[in-house]
Amino acid sequence: MKEIQFESILDKFGLERLRIRLKIEKGELVDVMYQYETLINEKWVSIVRYDCAHGFFHRDILSPNGDKEKQEIAIDNLKSASKYAEQDLKDRWEWYKERFIKKLKKR
Repeated sequence: MKEIQFESILDKFGLERLRIRLKIEKGELVDVMYQYETLINEKWVSIVRYDCAHGFFHRDILSPNGDKEKQEIAIDNLKSASKYAEQDLKDRWEWYKERFIKKLKKR
């Protein structure tokens, strides 16, 4: 099995990143992980993650207190799921961060 990992910077300051891990077996995508992270107090903090853990493709929206809001994403194949996850995080990272920061301030 081949595993590919890389990061993509989402903003011009390098404070927002998308971490990606793809697993490929015999030319077929068999597992994916897309995670949006932001730099808070000089530490990378995970805010949203898409993956196939637990046997199904889903999105985990993470809270500052460690809670996870798990949402199943019904998509036919991993290639489409992968494209969906990447596009969602590139389009909506600011909204996800704003939501996370609001919860952080309430603590």
